Amino acid sequence: MKIVYFIRHAKSSWSDLSMRDFDRPLNKRGKRDAPFMAAKLSEFGVKPDAIISSPANRAITTATHFAKALDILPENIIQESAIYEAYARAVLQIIQSQPNDFQTILVFGHNPAFTMIVNMFKGGSHIDNVPTCGIVKVVIDEDKWKDFTPENGLVKEFHFPKQYFD
Repeated sequence: MKIVYFIRHAKSSWSDLSMRDFDRPLNKRGKRDAPFMAAKLSEFGVKPDAIISSPANRAITTATHFAKALDILPENIIQESAIYEAYARAVLQIIQSQPNDFQTILVFGHNPAFTMIVNMFKGGSHIDNVPTCGIVKVVIDEDKWKDFTPENGLVKEFHFPKQYFD
């Protein structure tokens, strides 16, 4: 069995409109949600073999909060530049290229790709939008990452901050 948690970056700041999109930091809500949702994933007993993240500031910062909560050194986060501004198929190709000894992977990135990806899989209700710091668990009953395809995968869980906050 292979498991991927698609995690959209936490809420980012738009306070400096001259800042490049790539460099935008988390805002106050993002700084609250990232460690909170990371702790939730830890409570669920998730033990990832790898954390793969877009190198955009808001994504890597979110991934770092999750790494800390899951006792993974931040330097072990794999930064994959192709995730930033990627299409859904490109993100799937990154996952399909992972070593088969990995069982569970966390992937941090952006919309619209993440909403498009999770809706390619069966098992869950249609998700109009994976919100910031939203987590979608997708499982396949296969042994090889090359088989991580929409035809083989099932959406098993969907968590997001507004389930816990007003």
